[in-house]
Amino acid sequence: MLTRTHLAITLFFVLIFLNSFQDKISFVVIALISALIPDIDSKFSRLGKQKIFRILQFFIKHRGIFHSFTFLIIITLFFVLFYPIVAFPLFLGYGLHLFADSFTRRGIRPFYPLKNKFSGIVLVGGFTDISLFLGFAFFDLIFIGIRIYGYF
Repeated sequence: MLTRTHLAITLFFVLIFLNSFQDKISFVVIALISALIPDIDSKFSRLGKQKIFRILQFFIKHRGIFHSFTFLIIITLFFVLFYPIVAFPLFLGYGLHLFADSFTRRGIRPFYPLKNKFSGIVLVGGFTDISLFLGFAFFDLIFIGIRIYGYF
């Protein structure tokens, strides 16, 4: 999926959970950044374009370990132990990215290094991807509007 689709999907769920967190700004920022992290292994992604990740991309192929629930569980456990406030928003943003990418044609290997793959029919940047973005963005705007005017 495209970056904007990942962000729209993550924002939708962030808005659902927002009232459960005291530090709302940190929750939103961590979840949205986490939704971008799985693609650091691609030189075409927002974060992957940064020079700091070029060395990583040399050693790790796209949709490898970073696109796995194995890696997500490991980093989430790390944050649960050492910096718990980050754990849930990181898990949410990162996990939603993996879930969404599991519906794309390229799919993901959810339990890397195992070879089994989850994939679907969504073409990255195609009609369904754009439709999902527009749908989630629409509901994001509605949720934001409701929150601003106090109905939620």
